[in-house]
This record gives sequence, structure tokens and C-alpha cells, in this order.
Amino acid sequence: MATVLEPSADLAGPSDARGRLAELEAARALALAGPGHKATQAQHSKGKLTARERIGLLLDEGSFREVEQFRRHRASGFGLEGNRPYTDGVVTGWGTVEGRTVFVYAHDFRIFGGALGEAHAQKIHKIMDMALAAGAPLVSLNDGAGARIQEGVGALAGYGGIFRRNTRASGVIPQISVMLGPCAGGAAYSPALTDFVFMVRRSAQMFITGPDVVKTVTGEEITHNGLGGADVHAETSGVAHFVYDDEETCLAEVRYLLSMLPSNNRVAPPVVRSADPPGRRSPALLDLVPAEGSRPYDMHEVIAELVDDGEFLEVHERWARNIVCALARLDGSVVGVVASQPQVLAGVLDIEASEKAARFVQMCDAFNIPIVTLLDVPGFLPGVGQEHGGIIRHGAKLLYAYCNATVPRISVILRKAYGGAYIVMDSQSIGADLSFAWPTNEIAVMGAEGAAGVIFRKQIAAAADPEAARARLVKEYKAELMHPYYAAERGLVDDVIDPAATREVLIGSLAMLRSKHADLPSRKHGNPPQ
Repeated sequence: MATVLEPSADLAGPSDARGRLAELEAARALALAGPGHKATQAQHSKGKLTARERIGLLLDEGSFREVEQFRRHRASGFGLEGNRPYTDGVVTGWGTVEGRTVFVYAHDFRIFGGALGEAHAQKIHKIMDMALAAGAPLVSLNDGAGARIQEGVGALAGYGGIFRRNTRASGVIPQISVMLGPCAGGAAYSPALTDFVFMVRRSAQMFITGPDVVKTVTGEEITHNGLGGADVHAETSGVAHFVYDDEETCLAEVRYLLSMLPSNNRVAPPVVRSADPPGRRSPALLDLVPAEGSRPYDMHEVIAELVDDGEFLEVHERWARNIVCALARLDGSVVGVVASQPQVLAGVLDIEASEKAARFVQMCDAFNIPIVTLLDVPGFLPGVGQEHGGIIRHGAKLLYAYCNATVPRISVILRKAYGGAYIVMDSQSIGADLSFAWPTNEIAVMGAEGAAGVIFRKQIAAAADPEAARARLVKEYKAELMHPYYAAERGLVDDVIDPAATREVLIGSLAMLRSKHADLPSRKHGNPPQ
């Protein structure tokens, strides 16, 4: 470990300004070097970068301004009094990403394993307070071993201060957690309170209790990655929004996400001039989406046809894949896209899809991002497991999120929109500003087969040829209640549009809604379903 420069034995120190400056430069060199080459090699041997290397990749070159570089802990006992490195294991400060201010703190695993002590926590508290006061995003680069056990309850209190600040900043400034190493116990809760969680495969894990404790308590044997690795949290738990193979790619994608988010909740997201014409037609949509409601297709291809340059950033790509949530641009302005995915579970809503979309809608609303909803949804997933798992409660989360959102909201019914799922997916009745439908739309309480079976049950049973009677009555039901203009005739959709013109219609409508203002009733806060 590098030697820390201690104050001169002569309390007066150097006698001139140049001597003082030399002393400062020596101390700064020690702080920047950290615990030494051997510790850095150990970090690199695990495929991990150091805290400062990570900050260098995240921020614009030369823009980082460090805060409290010379901070050291004041704890004693267990050998701590003889080991007081500068920074105390966390690098904090601010810089820019594409010219906009971003605050950052990065655990230095080389110092105390990145574990959080009192001074370490106070540095994080300060940078979080600065980010909130400045109205700028906060990015945490996490690679720490949890609370510093040698400092006892003081370390736990430090986590409490972080959690409280995460909560105060929620919906005010974007908060992004990047998991680059093992994060256990209290270290896992702060990321869960932030807006987005990034993870790097193999090197990053998150869990409340590690494999050893799990084995002791339950007898189950599992590896660190099997318990809380990146793929587990991307596919099973839904804790991780984005997962990448290496730190360089991960941090580049954090920069990309920041480019699509506003600095705070009082401003709009950045607008980027697009070369993709706003009036561009998409005739390919006529072939991408089959008219037959039972035929699957990939909603990603539809989204790519509509948005600028076919480019979008999908959130929670590998979790609850029956619904797609993505950030994209339309004529240079950021929008949030929520879309059914007919390719997975026929696009039905279930517990996980409802939670995923609800959280995304809330994020968009908090940060002034208009929401475009693309519907092709046959309903909620039936089953004992779903009902006992609380599909009512979880589905209500999505309903609440949409009803509570005040940003511009536009829905487009591509094909099926049945039952409660139609209402929940931003129908006009729950406050969508505009609702459009393609000529292939079918808006109904349920599919024609099921509806005819309920309404005409007795007639079908009494018929000489029940199957022929069923087919005739299904056809009649479709002709009466499920034709493309039924909802338009009743004002439940604003227009039936040419699919090829959808991009132009969306861009024009969003331009009209740009100055939308909506007030919610005066209240401390709502009580959303949990």
C-alpha cells in the first residue's frame, strides 16, 4: 500500500508558497495513485478497471472535478488507525457527459474492498446533496464489499443516509447505478432505489445475503453469479435494466442513456436534430403486422420503422419480454414507447409485464418524456398462478401509472385490444390525449369466439349443427361489434389511420401536445397499489 503523506513534524510546515505547493502536489500524487501498483494489478487481473479509469470512460475527457480527495477516516481499533488512505475508498465529484453536468461517485475496491465507513458515506452524502441542489444526474459506480465491519453501526447509519437521499432525489434527478463488482447487503438497496441499474457479466453480483449465508440457513448451495449475477437479475428478478459483457461497453451505454434523459424534472430531454424526415412513410408496416390476429410478429421491427433512424434503447430487454419498453426519438425528441410483444406469450399482460411497464411509465412521467403506447394485446394471462400471485394488484400498478401520468400520451391500436388489458394500456377512457387505430384493429371485451360462446350459448347448444351455428354467430358478432370503425363511431379512438402514415401522425400529434399542462389534485402523494 502506498504511504500516506502525514503532516510535517514542523507544525508551521514549509516556509514559502512554493514549498506549500510542492507539499500539495506530493499529497495529490499519493491520492491519485491509490494503494499502489500491486493493488491495481490485482483489480485488472479480475477483468475490472479502477475507480478513476471508470470515471474517465464515463465522463467527457478532462472534465472531472474531484471533491474531498484528501478525506480520511477517523476510526480506530482493528488496525484502522494505522491505515488511513486518502479518499477512504470512494472517488466523488462531477464532470460532463456530452457537455452536460453529471455527478458521480465510484467505489475504489483497492481500498478496504470498497467497503463503506463513516467518512466514505459522508463523501457520498455530500455528492448526492450537490447533485440534487444542482439539478443534475447522479451516476454511482458500485464495486464495494458492503458495510465496513470494523466501524460497526456507524457504517450502517451511512447507508441509511444514502437511502434517504436516493428517495428524496427520486423523480427529481435521474439516478443511475452501475454494478461493476460484488455488492451485498445494504450496498444492494441503494441501486434498487435508483431509476436504472446496469450490470457487467461475471464481475458484478447483487444479493442481500451471500451464498455462504444461504447455505447455512437453507442448505442450498449456489455460486455468487447463480445467486445474484447479471443474467439472473436481467432475466429472473428484473433488478437489472441493462447487462453488458465488459465495462467499456457498459459505460458507453450509460453515456447513451444520459443523452436521452433530462438533467432534472424541470426541463425537457435533449433534442437532437434528425436527418430522418418526419413525414417519412413506412409501407413496410403493412406487411410486418399480419391482419390475422392469431399470427405473431416482432414488435421490435414495428418500433424500428417508426422511430428516428430505426434506433431505440430497450429497457429491461430480457425480463417480461411479452411487453417492450424503450426510449427512442421522433423528429429528434425523446419518447418512451410501451408496446405489446405478440412474439412472446401472444403479447398478453401478466404480473411481470405489468410491473415492468408501470415502472417505465412512472419514469417517463417523472422526467417529462411523452409516452407512445402500441397495442396488440389479447388480455391478461389467465391461470391460478397469476391470480394467486396478485395479478389484480400488479395489473393495477400499470393502470395507476398511466392514470397518474401528465405527460403527452398517445396510443395506437395496431390489431387486438381486448378486455381490461385494452383499458389498462392507455385507452382514451383513462386519459390518453389521443388514440389512433389501424384498419386492422379489433377493440372488444373479448375475442369473437369467446364472446359468441357466452352470449349465444343456448342457441348454439340447441342448434341442429352447433358448429355451423357457432361459426355464423361469431361472424355476426364480429360484423356488429368488432369492425374497425366501431370504436371510432363512438369516439373511443380519434381516427383510423393508414399504418404507413403512423410516424407522421405521431410526430405531428406530439408537436401539438408539447405545451400540454395538466395539474393533479393537491395531495401529499398518492397511495399506489403495491
